[in-house]
This record gives sequence, C-alpha cells and structure tokens, in this order.
Amino acid sequence: MAELSDDYEIRRFDAAAEGEPGYREAETWVKAVAFGFHESTRTPEHVATSLATYRADHRVLTGAYQTRGVAPGSLPADVPVATFGTLRKTLNIGFGRMLETQLVTAVTVRTSHRRRGLLRRMMSEDLALAKRDGVAMAALTASEGSIYGRFGYGVASFERTVKVDTTARFSLNHQAVGSVDIADPKILLEIAPEIFDRVHRLTPGSIGRQEWYRQLASGSLGRDGKEDPAVKVALHYGPDGIVDGYVSYKFLGWDVEPYTMHVVDLVASTNECYLELWQFLAAIDLVERITWEEAPLDDPLTWALADPRCIDSSDSRDMLWLRILDAVEALEARRYPVDGRLVLEVLDPLGLAAGIYALEVNGGEAAVEQIETGENPDLTLDISALSSIYLGAVCPVTLAAAGKVREHHQGAALRARQLFAVERATHCLTHF
Repeated sequence: MAELSDDYEIRRFDAAAEGEPGYREAETWVKAVAFGFHESTRTPEHVATSLATYRADHRVLTGAYQTRGVAPGSLPADVPVATFGTLRKTLNIGFGRMLETQLVTAVTVRTSHRRRGLLRRMMSEDLALAKRDGVAMAALTASEGSIYGRFGYGVASFERTVKVDTTARFSLNHQAVGSVDIADPKILLEIAPEIFDRVHRLTPGSIGRQEWYRQLASGSLGRDGKEDPAVKVALHYGPDGIVDGYVSYKFLGWDVEPYTMHVVDLVASTNECYLELWQFLAAIDLVERITWEEAPLDDPLTWALADPRCIDSSDSRDMLWLRILDAVEALEARRYPVDGRLVLEVLDPLGLAAGIYALEVNGGEAAVEQIETGENPDLTLDISALSSIYLGAVCPVTLAAAGKVREHHQGAALRARQLFAVERATHCLTHF
C-alpha cells in the first residue's frame, strides 16, 4: 500500500523471506530501524533472523521514502527516512478477558527529516486503518515519554529494575510446595509459549508475546542477533510435577562486583512458583546479587522477604502505553468489579473516539451508549487519560488532582477508580 505526497511516499509491506521478492526492501527497513535506535549495523545473518521472527508475528512494516532527489552523498532513496511497525496480539484487560490490540513498534524518524509530519502521518493513518478493521485498542512501549500523548496514548502499566541482595540477608517467609531444577535452555523453545500463555491469562496488562521471546529466553537469539551461550534455565515443578514456570538467567562476569546473576526472563503461573524461583536464584553459589529489569511495582517478593530492604528498586518507569480506538467496544469488552453508572466526556486529538459516553454496569457487564446531548458528564478527560485508567494501574483520583481529569460531580473520580479496578496487580512482561 502506498500513499503519495510531494516529498515523501508512505509504503506498507510484509517481512519477505530471503530470496523472495521484497526481501531487499525489508532488509533495508530493518537496517534503518537499527540505525534509528543507535545499534551497530546489522549483519545479513542478523537481518535474516529478525525478519524470520517478524514473519512469524505477521508484522507489517511501514516506511517513509523520499520521492525527490536526495542530497549528493547521502543515503539513497530506497532507505526509509522514517520507520513504523505493527503486529496484533491479545491484551489481558482484567478478569481473564482478552482484547485484540494493535501493537506499534520500531518507530524512528531520521534526524534530518524531523518536524515534517512523518510520524503523525504514519501514526494517524495506521490507527485509522486498525479501527476500520474492528480493532478497539492500540499499544506501544515508549523510548521517550513526551512523544505519544499527543496521539492519544496514556501510560497504563509500570515496571521497575530490581537489584536483590542474595547474601545471608535474603530470607523468604515461604515454605516451598514445589521444586526447581536446571534444564537445557533449548527446552524453552518448546515450552515457554505454553507457560507464558497461562501467565498471560492470569495477568491484567499482559500482552501476547512475539516469536522473539522464546528465542531470547532459550539463549537461541541474543539482542545482538547471535546465540547466547551464557544463558542458563531452571524450571519450576508444581506439587503435581507439572512445569508451571521458569527462569532464564546469565552470570555477568567476575569483573562485576558484587557477583551478579541477571534475569533474562522470569515467568511464573502461580504465586508459589514465583517465590520459589526467587528462592532458587538466591541460593546460587558465588552470587551475591540478582538483577531483573522487568519486575512489577506491586511485587509479592517485597512482602515475602524477612528483610524487604534486600531489594534496591530505585528505577521504576512507565512500561505499557494504551490508546483506545473505539470507546464503546473497549469499555463493553471489560468486566467491572462493581456496578454503577458513569458518564464520560472523552476528548480525542485524532477524533477516533471523541464523544460523551454513558457507561452503565450491571452484574459486572457494561452497556455503553454514546450520548449526543441532554446529560451532563460526570468526568471530562482526554482519550489518553481514559486509556491510562482502563487497566486499573493508574488512579483517576490522582489524574484529577493533576488536572488531567475534570470532575463535574464530587466523588465521580473515586467511582471511576472502583469501576476500573482489576483483580490483581497490572503488569506487562512483554516489550515490543
């Protein structure tokens, strides 16, 4: 699909296999993304591997290309000056419900071509296409926090980096009910997707994983495009002897002090499994610290530790950003923990979901009606704020205090907080 303009052409295409028509275009796109994220130039082997995972995920690749002559000596016109990728996965929206979601990734704009509306054009066109396809939600993970609010995205989940002291201070108030044992890392190529699917169905905010994750967790494909022989894997077996979780990890080397083991991936489908994988990590000989970059903010480990100060978690940050495309469909898709009625006036900079909506919940199920006139709203908020509170991790009372939600009737923000609560802490383990 191509869109013409005076200076740029927007092209959308699939990730072709090596030797197929279109592979050169896809290869050049992958290299442009790597350049945009300040990575080393990818080798042909790394590009081929990346495109194989993209095909498994049915990614759509979008690029903005110059249509007029390029400057002498600069990159040729077949190298995109801006990139944008999408794939579709399910989002857990609470109480085990799944919503098909448009995932946006690989967003770059070359420095010399900024402020020409390329990102706005690619984003607005893609969101409109997704809505026309019947997709009610879009999502992304942001490298910068100031870019995506203007497109209607709002922060909907958080994560933190933890450094856990596993010296004699580490002690969990937990009696193991299962067991943990070392496994061949390649076993995760087979079982990781099934184990993650259990976690996905239990965890609000979870996004279905792309092909790359089982490759990463098993050490088959590191971030540099090569196999990572340093990766080790341990499996957790529940009381029934069935594998219900795993941890993938690697030693950071003898020159790192204190001696540190880094978690590559930790997936636990039960509370007991989660704590027992931590007990295993803490028991590894010659290691004094465990680091993990995708830990939840509301972490059971903190409360299970005899000394919670074993965890150094100063680095907390936004993770998942959501963007509601169809307010009626998204709001009716959710289950709600309490009954009640709330009238929302929703503002939308792209016009995709603007309107006044009456949300009425009975028996946990919602009926949503778009109101033209005649009823005053309880809350006025931007679509980014509604997207933030949708998964229960962001408090509408706090957003009201920040001026991002306007409360017309006292107590309406608290009622929204109660309505949008979910059954357990929101957490997304999947970057994309």
